[in-house]
Amino acid sequence: MGMGKSMDTTGRFWLNRSQGLAFLLLLVLLTMLVPGALPQAPFHAHPLVVQLAAEKPDAVVSVIVQKTVKDHRVEEMVARLGGTVTQDLSIINAFAAEMPAQAALELAKAAGVRWVSLDAPVVPTACASPCIDTSNLRSFYPQTIKATKLWNETGNLQGQGIAVAVMDTGINATHPDLLNERGASRVVASVKVNKNATTTDDYYGHGTFVAGIIGGNGKTSNGAYIGVAPKVNLVNVKISDDQGKATTSDLIMGLDWVYHHRTEHNIRVLSLSVTSSQNESYRTSPLDAAVQVLWFNRVVVVVSSGNLGKKELYPPANDPFVITVGASADNGTVASSDDYVTKYSGQGKTIDGLTKPDLVAPGNNIISLLSNNKSVLATAHPDHLVGGFTGSDRYYRMSGTSASAPMVAGASALVLQSNPNLTPDQVKFRLVKAANSIKGGAVQLDAYNAVRNTSTKSLNTGTAINNWLKTSSQNLKWTSLNWDSLNWDSLNWDSLNWDSLNWDSLNWDSLNWDSIYWGN
Repeated sequence: MGMGKSMDTTGRFWLNRSQGLAFLLLLVLLTMLVPGALPQAPFHAHPLVVQLAAEKPDAVVSVIVQKTVKDHRVEEMVARLGGTVTQDLSIINAFAAEMPAQAALELAKAAGVRWVSLDAPVVPTACASPCIDTSNLRSFYPQTIKATKLWNETGNLQGQGIAVAVMDTGINATHPDLLNERGASRVVASVKVNKNATTTDDYYGHGTFVAGIIGGNGKTSNGAYIGVAPKVNLVNVKISDDQGKATTSDLIMGLDWVYHHRTEHNIRVLSLSVTSSQNESYRTSPLDAAVQVLWFNRVVVVVSSGNLGKKELYPPANDPFVITVGASADNGTVASSDDYVTKYSGQGKTIDGLTKPDLVAPGNNIISLLSNNKSVLATAHPDHLVGGFTGSDRYYRMSGTSASAPMVAGASALVLQSNPNLTPDQVKFRLVKAANSIKGGAVQLDAYNAVRNTSTKSLNTGTAINNWLKTSSQNLKWTSLNWDSLNWDSLNWDSLNWDSLNWDSLNWDSLNWDSIYWGN
């Protein structure tokens, strides 16, 4: 071999630097004097590099250059072409560089270059379960309350591991949007407490609609209609008959069932879109007593405020401990800046002088799951069916605080997933204090801010509990007690003095399903 040459392991000969430059100049001159005399070398480059060079030749791009040689002559060529080597990737005999797109294409033709590709951004794949695709989302409310920001961020809060009890008209547990990735239903338990109900299924249509807002995954609609916590578990507590009729005793029996099965199914949240039609002080109401039992046993109780507008709020929406939710209108936009409280949303003072609701959530023209085409609601209001999906009509449109309360229930599940040790009072504090002010003097749910809030403060401190929960005649108040130090036996069902209630004074046909709003 001559002194000015070197040879790599493949037997190829390479010119030294000075000879290489002279040879390169000779090639340039030959090309200029005899156009087409030399064939163009093939591009060893990714098509996107070729495209960028054609469209934006002067744009600086980041590339990864794989070599067929072991020395640094290719790196030196980068410098001559106006680029900069940024990283040594010796594990694959390559390096990273930044250079003009046209220069990168020139480099791709050089001897010693195996391949030039873009140094593309790395996409995070941190989802504990499949990420939620929001590109097809048609509903505004998951974006308005910022639940979508939690689904695919670090932690991937989609409700996994938390169960929300839906106390309503039943749930169609086989709806495709309520199944998990393995095809099993996320309705992990079902019970009917109404003696006139034939099954736990939803023949009326209200409960499935509520369940979809809490935890529908949008499978049927290809992601168009997704609930707040699309991986949450659901517990179906059917308190009505198949026509949607229920009594106060049905509701109390349902609350009793949740109390006794809360640990078994990890029920941390209860969604209740029904109120009594008989007003009463929260201090003496049996409904308020029952929901407080659950509250003090670490179940977040979320109740719709009803659709009676600026009138008194009836039990259990009048209870100071539960989270009472009114309805807002999203004005057809994702932004909350133009949202306002609806006229029908229950709001005002209770007979105990308490201001309710605690916060509002979107409630106008909400699209969620349809239990079946022959349900009572679908038959009565066929113009509210939302079709065009596989199998048949799978979705339905309704308005009312019935739609708003389950949004807060789903958000509560996300908060508890992020911090399972929070008490109901702490969850309520975060939801209320992180909410955004809107027109009408209310604050609207912001799930993202509630989760990212790190406060451990509690609401309801100093609030008097229901009379029937007292173990003495003292005017007991819920103070800043240490939850772990409490004697839970003094706040359970056995401590309720049911014999002292005047059962004959109760209107057992008093449950009010008017939290559906059929107006404009």
